[in-house]
Parts: sequence; C-alpha cells; structure tokens
Amino acid sequence: MVPKVLVENSDREHAPFEDATGAHAGALLGDVRHDPFQSGGLGTPAHERVEAGMIHKAHKGVLFIDEISTLKINMQQAILTAMQDKKYAITGQSEMSSGAMVHTHPVPCDFVLVAAGNLETVKHMHPALRSRIRGYGYEIYMNNTMPDTPENRKKIVQFVAQEVYKDGKIPHFTKEAVLEILKEAKRRSGRKGHLTCIFRDLGGLIRSAGDLALKKGKTYVDAEDIIDSKKLARTLEHQIADKIIEQKKEYRVMRTRGLQIGRVNGLAVIGESGILTPIEAETPPALSRSEGKVIATGKLGKIAREAVANVSALIKKYAGKDMSKFDVHIQFLQTYEGVEGDSASVSIATAVVSALEELPVRQDIAMTGSLSVRGEVLPVGGVNAKIEAAIEAGIEKVLIPYGNVGDVMLDKRNAGKVVIVPVKTLNEVIEEAMVGVGKDELVERVRRSIVQFENNYDN
Repeated sequence: MVPKVLVENSDREHAPFEDATGAHAGALLGDVRHDPFQSGGLGTPAHERVEAGMIHKAHKGVLFIDEISTLKINMQQAILTAMQDKKYAITGQSEMSSGAMVHTHPVPCDFVLVAAGNLETVKHMHPALRSRIRGYGYEIYMNNTMPDTPENRKKIVQFVAQEVYKDGKIPHFTKEAVLEILKEAKRRSGRKGHLTCIFRDLGGLIRSAGDLALKKGKTYVDAEDIIDSKKLARTLEHQIADKIIEQKKEYRVMRTRGLQIGRVNGLAVIGESGILTPIEAETPPALSRSEGKVIATGKLGKIAREAVANVSALIKKYAGKDMSKFDVHIQFLQTYEGVEGDSASVSIATAVVSALEELPVRQDIAMTGSLSVRGEVLPVGGVNAKIEAAIEAGIEKVLIPYGNVGDVMLDKRNAGKVVIVPVKTLNEVIEEAMVGVGKDELVERVRRSIVQFENNYDN
C-alpha cells in the first residue's frame, strides 16, 4: 500500500505545458484503469490504478485544448469545475469498468487554460464556460492573413526553409521557387496587400513540390515544380470541379464560341476551385395581367436568390419597357452542386438584358461580379480561381470588377492566356459582352441613368 505519485514536476525548470485533447475523457480528466483480477486477492489496489489527467499534469502550468467547442457538454462542465475549484477528483470514466467504483480525493489542478476552436462551432460551447473565459480571460479572433510587408515575406521564406528542414528528404528551394511560394501566399490570402496565415496548406504545397522534384531527379526545387504540384495535388473540390467542366464540355452544356441571345458564361467557385456556370434567361409574355414574375431555378441558396431579386429591381429601372408585361425566367444550367453568393449578379443582369433587348452575347466572354441596385459592379471573392476556370474552359476574355484588379495573380503558365477587363458599371459590361444593332443606344441609356444617379447623390 505504498502511495502513488500522480504528477511529478519537481525536476522541471519550467512550468508544464500540456497539449490536451477531448477525444478521450480519461486522458483529459483522469481515469482509473480496469482491473481484470478483481477477486481472489489478486486484484491491484485501487490507488495503483488511478491515472492523472491532463488537467492535473498541467498543475501550475498551461493546459492547451484544441477544438474546445467540440467537447461533450459534461466534459466542458468538468473543466469549468476544475478551473473554479482548482482541484478535481479522479474517477473511472467508463460506467462499465470497475474503475467507476473508485473515487479519489480532489487532486490539485491549478492551470491556465488556452483553448482554440473554429468560429462556427463557438455556439456549441457551454455558456457557463464561455462566460468564465470572457469574465476572467480573453477571447481573441486569430487573423488568417497578415500584411504583405518585407518582414512578413521574410517569415514566409523562413517557413519554407523550416518545412524543408523538418521534412528531411525534399531538396532545398531555389530563389524563383521561393518567390512562387510567396505569390501563392498572396493568392491564398484572398486580399490585396496580404499574405495567408494558413501555413498548414502552404506546407503541403511545399512538400508536394519537393516530392515532385525528387521524382524528377532534381537537385533543387524550382518554380516549375511549384506550378506542377499545384496542378497535381488539387483539393477534392477542385477535382470535382474538373470533372464537372469535363462533363459539361462533352455534352456541349458549355459554349465558348459564337453568339447567343440570353445566355452568359458566369464564373463561380466550388470550395477553392473555379468553375464556369452558364446562365440563361428568357422573357416571355406575363401570364398575369397585373404583374410580371421573376422565376429563378438551379438550386439557389438564400444569398443567390436575394441577388436575383436585386438584379430584377435594376432591370426594371434600365429596361425602358413595361416589365409587368413580361415574366423573367433565369436558369443556372446544371448547377447540381448548388449556387450561393451574389457574384453571379452581373451575369444574371447581362443575360436578362440580352433577352429583353434581343441582343446577342459573346460566348467567348465569361464574367463575375456583384451588382448594386444602382448598376455599380462590386468586388467578389475567388477571382484567381474563376479566371483559371475560364482559361481551362477555353474562354478568351474575362470581365472582373475594377475593385478586384489588385487581386489578380496568375502563375506563369496562365499569364497572358486570357484578356482580363476590369469593369466599374453595368454599361461597361454590356459594351464588352454584347453585339448587334441597338447596343450603343442601350449602353448610353444605362450610362445616363448611372450618371444621373451620381449627380443627384453629389447634389
């Protein structure tokens, strides 16, 4: 019956730091091991079977728990109790184990809690635990980007060197390869003048490029290996997008040549991958004598439907026709994966205007952009992925919002393969995308309406 030491920190020079997990309750809160010899005098004494949890091992130190909000509510309650009482008794965590009958005196666990989790799962946290964090600690939102400064660029360069060193097998990177990684860090940030802070994904690109260089028998990783690895090591979403594009090409759903009334090549994003999304519009006579209806199909999300409603208001203003006499049908072709967001607003407006005015749209043009009810083209996300999708589909010209000009960063293989035209207003979109008699008059009519609004606003 010799006492058992549960936690021994006497030989440490620094306070303990425990990286804990909630996957196993016993590992976090402590447990009592099962005893197979429970009778006949062969059993192990209960105190010998007691095992300290991470909360006890972190006594007078730091306890780090990742994905805190995914822990079961009873475990979050236990952590709260431990933090409040600075001690927590150990018992068996399995109700089927003999250890469930063992209960120790409270074991000291005075620690500093550092917890991490995703923003969308914070709502699942125990309200009392979160209240204690807010009351006695700090809630910090971690940035996923950082400013593109010389100092932060050096940190990315250092990160590349660290990943090569940690891997131990892949070759070192040339200056051009490191510059390509820096460009990719800019692209993945999704913001002008910023670099990504999602280093795990960036590290995966570094290692895959290194493996590719090894396979090629190279002494160093160069920029070409970075570009090749981006194409080979694509995400599942990107691979799905590739399959969808391939299938649409086979069945001629996607058209990249010629002219067509009421049909526009929009651009969308699946995960982090771009995809060409054809949008068609028709304006038949209204079935109702009192008003025309707007009908949109294609598995649209809430924001996408709101975008359709906003575009409809815009069309009524610029059409120059009695819209109560028309029903407007808008179809997102074969969007089985669903459509969400407002980045198709420009494409919808162009398709509807084309159908109303019977002006053909160039099918070698694709476009993306949000649209205000006043006809201004607003910035959107995922511009680079969308442009790359247009290039893969064989598009010759891409219209993007003027506000996204600074976001365009194509790699060497895609640079120069497509003409990129920044647009500020709907009349500029019509000017670029449509052809035929009456186009100039329509462009001028839309332009005058926008200028008139701006003058009224200034006054």
